[in-house]
This record gives sequence, structure tokens and C-alpha cells, in this order.
Amino acid sequence: MRTIEKRWQIASRITAKAEEALHGYPPILRQILFNRGYAAHAEARAFLEAQPPFDTDPFQLSGVAEAVDRLRSAIEKGEKIAIYGDYDVDGVTATALFLQYFHSSGVDVLGYIPHRFDEGYGLNKNAITTLHDQGVDLIISVDCGIRSLEEAEHARGLGVDLIICDHHTPGEVLPDALAVIDPKRPDDPYPEKNLAGVGVAYKLAAALDKEINGQESTIEDCLDLVALGTVADLVPLIGENRSLVRQGLKLIRRPRRQGLMSLIGVSGLKPANVTATDIGFALGPRLNAAGRLDTALDALALLTTPDVFEAGRLAQQLEAQNRKRQNITRAIQAMAEELAFAEHEDPLLLFVTHPEFNAGVVGLAASKLTEQYYRPAVIGHTDDEYTRASCRSIPEFHITEALDQCADILEKYGGHAAAAGFTVRNEHLPMLTERLQDLAEEQLSDQELQPTLNADIELPLSELKPEILEYLDWLQPTGYGNPQASFVSRNVKVLSSRAVGKDSAHLKLVVSDGHITFDAIAFQQGHWYGNLPKSIDLLHHFEVNEFRGQKTLQLNVRDIKPSSA
Repeated sequence: MRTIEKRWQIASRITAKAEEALHGYPPILRQILFNRGYAAHAEARAFLEAQPPFDTDPFQLSGVAEAVDRLRSAIEKGEKIAIYGDYDVDGVTATALFLQYFHSSGVDVLGYIPHRFDEGYGLNKNAITTLHDQGVDLIISVDCGIRSLEEAEHARGLGVDLIICDHHTPGEVLPDALAVIDPKRPDDPYPEKNLAGVGVAYKLAAALDKEINGQESTIEDCLDLVALGTVADLVPLIGENRSLVRQGLKLIRRPRRQGLMSLIGVSGLKPANVTATDIGFALGPRLNAAGRLDTALDALALLTTPDVFEAGRLAQQLEAQNRKRQNITRAIQAMAEELAFAEHEDPLLLFVTHPEFNAGVVGLAASKLTEQYYRPAVIGHTDDEYTRASCRSIPEFHITEALDQCADILEKYGGHAAAAGFTVRNEHLPMLTERLQDLAEEQLSDQELQPTLNADIELPLSELKPEILEYLDWLQPTGYGNPQASFVSRNVKVLSSRAVGKDSAHLKLVVSDGHITFDAIAFQQGHWYGNLPKSIDLLHHFEVNEFRGQKTLQLNVRDIKPSSA
């Protein structure tokens, strides 16, 4: 396996002014806060307490007042409401949130999630017609709909009112719906622009609940769903998102939702210890597996069922699907890797399509290749007429802007700087491949393509005291936009090492600086086994490892370099 050497970037030393302003906090925490942009005591305190730094009244969102009025009318008249979600964790949790809220209020409501392979992403006309034929008077789309101009017109033509509740970037024209709620609308005044789809759904539900029940609110019972969807959708864990996830994690750690309890169980986690990292790497992938391989309705059923036996069955089913998804991803990754490098030893953009690739998993395989080779990666499934692909990219290459330059030959596409997707007719596929390769050559050929790992502070192993872990816990929830604290420790002696895990992919170490000894785990770095110098530098997280009831301090190693000293 070819490996890409990573560049280490250690944050600049805290300024004297910030040092004085943050004087009440421990020195290491002061540096970490400064690294995250908090150089004043009040702002740092609000961050550590996960307080939103602005008014979070949901009625500030454009469209919420109109949506609440229409929903109140629908409830009073006994009209039938449908919740139309997306098939990823964000869409599933948003759908579950509304189902829970309305069912608890005795409202006639049903959930609809399109099938990834049969219907594709977002609103579609056939589904709207089907819901209309089932007597639905009002549809709330969650985590989708902001670019569904034709579908909104179709709903209006059928006499079905549509409330769009989304968080994706709108096009130049908004859909002609009864209400369009999206904090990314150019005219929207709401301070938090990075809510997940489930976050926007929560704001609408909270506004309706406030209007109907006043202060006797129960909507906070849904914050476990908000935490799941927000973390899984990789929105920044700062501002209001940080507050919502902090509150949601409290519910997840003492779960009353049967499906969540079962999901935590099959994931091998302890409820009281669940973190945002566990959502991202354990709970989220299992919920996503249903929609990637078949229908996301099973994930929705898991999050809404009160039946302990049904919850157990569904959790086991998602666990099996996730294992299958992992195997499929590995197979696609290996085959795509072989094909991508067959004609060029070091391509600047990896572009591979194949009829055997599973369309629900190609994005995961593209992510793996981008991570491993630090190159933009495009992987797609080809059928008789179309190729549908997912793209992942690096900071040096804005993938959606690249697709913008190919819009004339694409059926549809969308995304952002780091990730995108598209559909293209097969007769245009060679031209698209050539254009994207040319754009990559134009933008990347003169650059030194090397990923950067950021570290908060350089610290000898002997200064990693147990009390640091308490400070680090104040930073939770960590994740995208609020990374876990990282340290660099130099001139570390390797006392022992061994390869572990499937295909010996990981590395277990015992290391020392002559004063203290630590166990360490280096995931996806098994290639170092047998090649380690006696003295190394480590970029790592400092954490507690719990195994068979025993807790030990551990280094979670992100990268290894030979010591220069």
C-alpha cells in the first residue's frame, strides 16, 4: 500500500493578551481554547458550557411562522400529514422526530423515505402522487426539497400543500411551496447557518410546540435524534449545533428509546460512555447501512418502535447490513484502486466507474481512496444508460466548481467543496472523464499534494497527566469543526510493537520517554510493523481506554515520524 507522508502543523503559541484573558483556565486548556478562536473569557466560558452565542428563537427562521399556521390548521381540521425524508441518518432522524412529536399529540401522520435505488434522492413526483392518492393534504419535506422546483409545482397542481424544511444550499430560485425553511436562504436572518436537516426540523417542531403548548414543552425529548443526525451529517459542532448535541448526548447516555438502546448494544458500546465520536464511527454507520443497501425504512422503524423485541431484531438486522456494507466497500475500494492506477502510476484525479459497483456505497469507497492517496476521487455505478457517481476531494480542488464546468454534459449534480455527486449519460462519460482530469492537471500539477495534520501543542509524554483528560472532556462534543485535541510528543522510545486487527491493519505500541510509559494504538498504520526506528515522534490524542472493565491511559496515534534527534 502506498502511503502519503503527512505535514504536521503545530498551532502558534497563545498570545500574552489571550493568556491573561483566559487566566482562570489551566495552561493547556488556555492554549487549546486559543487555537479554536476563543481569546476572551466570556466567549471561552460560553463555548465550554455549550451555550449558543445568540438568540435561538425558531420563529426567526424565514417560513416558520407560515408553516406553524398551516400545521395548526391541519391539526385542528384533522388533515392527514406526511413527513418526507432522506435516506441518510440526517433525513431518517428528522423524519423520526416529526413522527414522534405528532404521534404523541394524536395527529394523523405517516413517514415516507424514498428508496435510493428505485427513486433516488429527494422529492419525486410519483411519490407525491402516491401520497396524494392516500389522502395526504400536507407534506413536510425534511433534509431535502430546496432545489425541487418541478416537484413543488407538481404538489401544488395536485392540491397538496408542501412545507420544505431543508439545510442544503438553495439554487437561484426557491421552490413555489407553502413555506420554505432553510437557514441558507439568502434572505434568512437566523444566526446559525450550519444546522443539520434534523436541526432545522427540530426548530420547526419547537416553534409549533411553543405555539400549541406554551412552556409545557416535551420537544426536548427528541434531542437524542438531533444529536444522532447532526453528528452523522458532519455539520460543524460549534454554535447552536454544539449546544444541541451536548443536550442530545445526555439523553443518549440514559436511553429511553428502545431502538437506540438496542443499537448501542449491538455496537458494543456502554450507554453512559457514548460520545460524538461513537455516533460518527459506530451508531451513524449502522443507521446509514439500511439506506445504502436497501431501504432506510428499517432504520426509521428502529428509531420509532416502542417494542423491545422489534427493536432488538431491527438492530441486529442493521448490524448485519453494516458488516455487509463494510465488505462491499472494501471490495469496491480494492477494485477501484487497481483500475485507477492501471494506466497511470500517479494520477492527479482517481476516476473509476463499473457496472458491479454498488451505487449506495461508492461514496464511502471514494472517501477511502481520497484519504489514502490525497487525491480527488470519483467512483460511480454504470447501468445501461446512466452513470451515477460520488466524488470526494481535497482542499486544493473544489469538486463542485469542477462539475460546474462540466454542467453542459451532466444530467444533474450537486454538492460542495469536498463532496459531490452527479448523473451523466454513458455517451458523455469519456468526455466528462477527460474534462475532470484536465481540470485536475491544471489546478494540481504544480502543487505539493500533502495532507496536513494539525496539533494543538507539543508536549513530552511525562507531562500527560490524568487531570488533562478532565480538561479535554470540557471540549466535548468534538468532531467536524471542533476537533479533538491533538499533541506532538518527540523522541519517544519504542519498547514493543505488534500488528493487530483484520489484515494486520493496525499497530499496537508500548512507548516511553524514559520517565513514563504508555500503551498506544495506531489505526490503519500496521505498515510500520517491522520498520519502526527505535526513536519516533508521535502526533496523537490522549485518552482513556476501557477494556474488560479495566481503564488505562492511552495514546491514540494519528501519525508517526522517525525522530530527527
